[in-house]
Amino acid sequence: MRYLTSPSHDIRTNLAIETYLMAHADLSEPILYFYINSPCIIVGRYQNVLAEINQAYVEQQKIILTRRTSGGGAVFDDLGNVSFSFITKDDGDGFGNFKRFTAPVLKALHAMGATGAEMSGRNDLLIDGKKFSGNAMHVENGRLFSHGTLMYDVDQSQIAQALTVPADKMASKGIKSVRSRVTNLRPYLAAEYQHLTIEEFRDNLAQEILGVSDLAEAKRYSLDAAAKAGVDDLNQRYFKNWDWIYGQSPAFELQHRRHFTAGTVDFRLNIANGRIADLTVYGDFFGSQPVQIVLDQLKGVKYTRTAVTAALADLDLQQYFGQIDRDQLIELIVEQGETGK
Repeated sequence: MRYLTSPSHDIRTNLAIETYLMAHADLSEPILYFYINSPCIIVGRYQNVLAEINQAYVEQQKIILTRRTSGGGAVFDDLGNVSFSFITKDDGDGFGNFKRFTAPVLKALHAMGATGAEMSGRNDLLIDGKKFSGNAMHVENGRLFSHGTLMYDVDQSQIAQALTVPADKMASKGIKSVRSRVTNLRPYLAAEYQHLTIEEFRDNLAQEILGVSDLAEAKRYSLDAAAKAGVDDLNQRYFKNWDWIYGQSPAFELQHRRHFTAGTVDFRLNIANGRIADLTVYGDFFGSQPVQIVLDQLKGVKYTRTAVTAALADLDLQQYFGQIDRDQLIELIVEQGETGK
């Protein structure tokens, strides 16, 4: 396994590096990539930005906002957080297998004293019943990355003010507030790891994962001039691009939203002359294929259960929405929804 740390604290550049590596790097062996971000919010690929953030607070505090290419929910990062990414070939057993990619991280944290750290649910790492890490994945052209956050000493007051979590998602998990869900790792680590700089925490973690006593022994991956140019291009086209971050948010007549075990799905539909004239979908679900394929399949279809079922008959919906039942998804699309959205 090769190792790379980002020289930047800008989440947009750091995501662009990750995206470039997945598409272009030599992955004859996996790459372990670490990055540290200044205050920022990263929303999942299919999330409705304005429903996830406190826009006024984010602007006031000059918190960087961007959208990643992977699914999942919104996260807040600052200089008290380390993000990790495993970039590798897709061998058919990777996508959705969060245990596979978080296992080496948990093993390293246990070695550093956080013996109660464990995986919980579909993609969270918890300690003492509280979340310190959220994880997400993206797969494309036979390659994938699995990335996650590690809250070492994050300003938790910022999380509560910067993120607004939909009420139905919070209720489904039996929680009262954002802050009640999260914790920092620092007090759970052994004494010698409780007063590190964030860079020292990152380096100690990397040494444990890579099995070296000094990072000078690690195989390094470096970015050449062509890679840096490619990263700059991705940054402008995606991670700094308003259209990519916010997208188009037209008014929709119907909103059908439900939280499933495998994630939240939020359909917005315009119906004209009994047919689906336009639709979009938001959510924190994980799919291995672009959900736009499903949306295109439904445009122009009669807005009936029979017609919608027939239009989707040839699609494996779990490739687009993860482990959510086909019949439940169709029911969500055609059920009586809220009007005026």
